[in-house]
Amino acid sequence: MSSETITREPGAKGPDAPGRGRWLALAVLVLAVLLVAVDATVLGLATPFLSEDLRPSGTQLLWIGDVYSFVIAGLLVSMGSLGDRIGRKKLLLSGAVAFGAVSVLNAYASSPEMMIAARALLGVAGATLMPSTLALIRNLFHDPRERSLAIGIWGAMASAGAAVGPVVGGFLLENFWWGSVFLINLPVMAVLVLVGIKLLPESRDPSPGPWDLLSVVLSMAGIIAVVYAIKEGATIGASPEVVVGAVVGVVALAWFVRRQLRLPAPLLDMRLFRNRGFSGAVLADLLTVLGLSGLVFFLSQFLQLVQDRSPLEAGLAELPAAIGAVTAGLLAGQAARRWSVRGVVAGGLAAIGVALAVVGWLSTDTAYPLLGAVLLVVGVGAGFSFTVTADVILSSVPKEQAGAASAVSETAYELGAALGIALLGSIVTGVYRGFTVPAGVPDGPASAAHESLGGAVEAAVTLPADTGAVLLSSAQHAFVDGLRIASGVGAVVLLGTAVAAWFLLRGQRLEEGAAEH
Repeated sequence: MSSETITREPGAKGPDAPGRGRWLALAVLVLAVLLVAVDATVLGLATPFLSEDLRPSGTQLLWIGDVYSFVIAGLLVSMGSLGDRIGRKKLLLSGAVAFGAVSVLNAYASSPEMMIAARALLGVAGATLMPSTLALIRNLFHDPRERSLAIGIWGAMASAGAAVGPVVGGFLLENFWWGSVFLINLPVMAVLVLVGIKLLPESRDPSPGPWDLLSVVLSMAGIIAVVYAIKEGATIGASPEVVVGAVVGVVALAWFVRRQLRLPAPLLDMRLFRNRGFSGAVLADLLTVLGLSGLVFFLSQFLQLVQDRSPLEAGLAELPAAIGAVTAGLLAGQAARRWSVRGVVAGGLAAIGVALAVVGWLSTDTAYPLLGAVLLVVGVGAGFSFTVTADVILSSVPKEQAGAASAVSETAYELGAALGIALLGSIVTGVYRGFTVPAGVPDGPASAAHESLGGAVEAAVTLPADTGAVLLSSAQHAFVDGLRIASGVGAVVLLGTAVAAWFLLRGQRLEEGAAEH
């Protein structure tokens, strides 16, 4: 038995208690996951409205989309380690309060620069939430089968948040201003804090050592600099700033790794990566999210600005992905034990790859049944693969390092999202900006149309009907061309990741539960 320190609130059941104690605690934890998932999905839905109001450039729009992942990726390892030291419950509840407060800043942002800053602050708050939830699950559920189910529920709630976000967001966008979609975080945060104070047990590493501030700075600077270099390099090419960013990032990360190997109490125990299952699962998560990011970030714009659906219709249209992910997530642990870990993960990733390849045939007037089927397959594949890889990652480490391991898992996810939006988003943007503006369109509307699809929609309204229709049609076709190419690249990444997972997860098994618990 680990020496992991767990304290209980007066009158609360401990994590080992029979009955409902740990399941009620799980219900609180998944509220935090819901909070983060809802926030991530409503942004895509609100983008057309936000673009019209704040008038961001194409580059600013990408920053608004990925600065949250940018910052959260840089801070997750530090925050996961901090939770192991000061207590995961304390960090989780503090983060929830901050997340709610910063959501208000997002809602009332009045310029692209303010919006980017508010999203960055939300990333700081989000970094305190995400590792704590998985780490607490690792310490609440000692029986491996129960833990698999708990992780499945955790993942299913993330998918449910991805479903609820667009539907609720769509309703709000049709009845209120775009900032209202961020205010839905507040009631969830309030419930999480009020109930979590009573139900969640505190847990921490009993002998963590000091929190090394130099390691914190190195990990944050390294990840942010590398992502910046890739993002800007994909947009503007190998400028001096991009080269400097890449060099600074690589040097900082190399220094970070070297320092972790020498510290008696490292921020992140690099020996975790010697476990092939752990490393394979982390790599699979990173590459999967990278390959999916182009579709996820631009899908809402396609549904609204190309197929002319209302925000609520767009939200409902995305439901099959969430339904597939929820269902697969709940069945993933059982499937991995019946067949194999590598079979379930590689099969799920291959299914996503095939679905993304089908998007290569997307057109402006593609009928919904095909798109709905693609989204369902993506959801099922993601539900199986992400749930099993999370289980593998948590099962590979001792409980006292659960926060650090969870942070590595979440860092891979967020880093994949930031890199995916940077690379695949730049493909979409680059192809889009290459479309030919019809003759007779003034420079102002032409420039606005080239910046973003939202700008083209707005510019078309200011032009004579025939000219506006031609401009909008050209812009929509260019956007779809970019989305198709990005999805094709994503398909190649996913199919390659499926092959890698098949070999890296060879012989990996989920732990079996005790006969009685």
